[in-house]
Amino acid sequence: MREVAATPLDRLIAIMARLRDPVSGCEWDREQTFATIAPYTIEEAYEVADAIQRSDMSDLREELGDLLLQVVFHSRMAEEAGDFGFMDVAAAISAKLEARHPHIFGTDKQAVTQTQRWEAIKESERSAKGASSALDGVAAALPALMRAEKLQKRAARVGFDWPDSAGPRAKVLEEMDELARAETAEERLLEAGDLLFAAVNVLRKEGIAPEDALRAANAKFECRFRTMEQQAAASGSELRDLGLDDQEALWLHAKTLERGETP
Repeated sequence: MREVAATPLDRLIAIMARLRDPVSGCEWDREQTFATIAPYTIEEAYEVADAIQRSDMSDLREELGDLLLQVVFHSRMAEEAGDFGFMDVAAAISAKLEARHPHIFGTDKQAVTQTQRWEAIKESERSAKGASSALDGVAAALPALMRAEKLQKRAARVGFDWPDSAGPRAKVLEEMDELARAETAEERLLEAGDLLFAAVNVLRKEGIAPEDALRAANAKFECRFRTMEQQAAASGSELRDLGLDDQEALWLHAKTLERGETP
């Protein structure tokens, strides 16, 4: 009988098993744990997002492969511990997708939006797992801005929310004042956190994802700052050697160039 060629996924799973082999595997791969691999998993997810933002499909294909490796790696370690394997992971997400799309895979034809249906089903799933708070299930490992937004959205579902953006805007000003009046390092830390949390609330009420907004601001700042460095070098100087007024002039010039205007 002719042997059926393994699929690329079968090959990847087999490679991971070989790397983790306690006798002939790779020393580094054998030493890893869920905790040591977790940071790489997060990093790979962000690299996927970066490739998407750059519209680099070749890089996206590679980064998705790196992210898939993380799933296979975690699954292999779980299988070695007798907990679950990759196929169990695939089966679980398949079942979840079918359960969360009853209008596609079932008989639920209610006239509600997909978002409403999705949230209702997720709420039911959380209750089945014993959730006792509206905030249960918001992962602690999420980026802080993203987690703040999710916590606020969960609270809003049970009515704990400002009616419009006026409240959050006033809260930002209040928190800025409290930060200015903070005296100890601990107080400054807490008040700074309150300020950021209030700012997230403003953006949420405006329908803006804070993580996306800050990522865009980072990219804009980086572009302008690099232009400043180039302008300083073109004039025979280094940015660090210029006074604040000269640096500000370069910053304004960089903004002008960014808008495509003639300086």
